[in-house]
Amino acid sequence: MADSTQPGTQSFDSGFPLYIPANKVEEILKISELIPVIERALGNFSNRDNGGIVQPVRSVVPVAKYQGFLGVMPCFSAHEHVLATKLVAFYPTNYDKGLPTHMATLMVFDPENGSLKAIMDGEVITNLRTAAASAVATKYLANPKSQVLAIIGAGHQARSHHQALSTLFNFTEVNIYSRTLESAEKLSQEIGSTAKACSSVEEAVKRADIIVTVTFSKVPVLFAKWVKPGAHVNAVGACRPDWQEIDPDLMRGSVLYVDSREGAMKESGDVILSKAEVYAEVGEVVNGTKEAFCEKTTVFKSLGMAVEDAVSANLVLAKLRTT
Repeated sequence: MADSTQPGTQSFDSGFPLYIPANKVEEILKISELIPVIERALGNFSNRDNGGIVQPVRSVVPVAKYQGFLGVMPCFSAHEHVLATKLVAFYPTNYDKGLPTHMATLMVFDPENGSLKAIMDGEVITNLRTAAASAVATKYLANPKSQVLAIIGAGHQARSHHQALSTLFNFTEVNIYSRTLESAEKLSQEIGSTAKACSSVEEAVKRADIIVTVTFSKVPVLFAKWVKPGAHVNAVGACRPDWQEIDPDLMRGSVLYVDSREGAMKESGDVILSKAEVYAEVGEVVNGTKEAFCEKTTVFKSLGMAVEDAVSANLVLAKLRTT
C-alpha cells in the first residue's frame, strides 16, 4: 500500500485519487516485467474478434505558435480491466532548450463506475512502453543470432530501447549516431565497452543486425543502400503524417509491420508518403495469424498506442498495491 504520509501521494483507501510521481513510477516499473505485458496487449489489440479493447486513434491538437502538439489517448481494455487516458504534450523544439520533448500525464479510472483512481506521471511509462513494444517486435522479427545494434538518436528513447533490447540479445557491438557527436559519446560511455559513437548514420548501421531510429527528423535519415539484407528496423520517430525518418525505398523494400494499421494510415508519414504496403500488425504475429519473416529485411513502424499506456499504468498500480 502507498504511504499516505509521503508528499504527493494518497493511500488506496483514502478516498482520493492516488498521485504517483515520475520517481515512483521509475522505481516500480521494470522493463523485464513490462515486455510480456505489452506483448499480451499487442496480441489482444490485434484480435479483432473478441472486442476486448476500445481504442480510437489519438486526437492531436496542434499548437502551431509554439511548434507543439497536445495528444489525447483514451483506452478501455476488458482483458486487463483498465480504463485510462494519456495526455501528452509533444514539443520537439524543447530538445534545444534542455527540456523534455514529451511531457505526459496518465489518468486511470475505475471501469465499473468511472471514478478517478490515479493520476501518474506518463513520461517514464511512455519511454518504457515504447521500448517494450519494439522489443516485442524485435523478438519475433529479428534474426535470433543478432549481435550488432545501431541506435540513431541519443535521447531517452535511445536509452530505454538499449535497455529493453538488451534483455533479449547479447550485443557485442552497439553503434550510436546523434545530431551531435557529444550526445552520442555520452550515451556510448553510459553503455560501456561494447558501444561507440559514430560520425554518420551510414557508419552506425552498415553492419547492424538491429537498427533503432528515435529521432525528431522530418526527412529520411536511414536509407536502404546502407542497411544490410535481413536486418530488422524499429522505426520510432516521425510520428506525424507529413514527417519521414525512413527512406521510402527501404519502407517499400522491406516487410512492413505496424502496431496499428488504422493508426499507421492516419499518423505515419513513413507509411503514407512512401505508399508502402503494411503486411501485418505485430499483434497478429504474436497471435500466430501472420508470419514473422526473420530472414528478410523487416521494419516495425511504431507510433505508440493508448492500450500500451493503459496496461503499463495498470501494472504500476498492481505493483504498488503489493508494496
